[in-house]
Amino acid sequence: MTGPQTERDWSLSVAPSADGVRLALDLKDLGGQPFTAILSLDPVEARHLARALLAAAGDAAERTFPRPPTVD
Repeated sequence: MTGPQTERDWSLSVAPSADGVRLALDLKDLGGQPFTAILSLDPVEARHLARALLAAAGDAAERTFPRPPTVD
């Protein structure tokens, strides 16, 4: 990524685990306190989550950059 980096109020880390993967979502300020949500996923759950995130990203991109109307 190029250009200036902006400070985020969250971070996401992923690491392999013995049973699949471990995701940690860190929020700097949730109700005045830092918060970490940890998901331990087996390989099937991790694939389902990855597909859902990709679908959500695609939906968001289509909404952000709509196609021009087609002429019949």
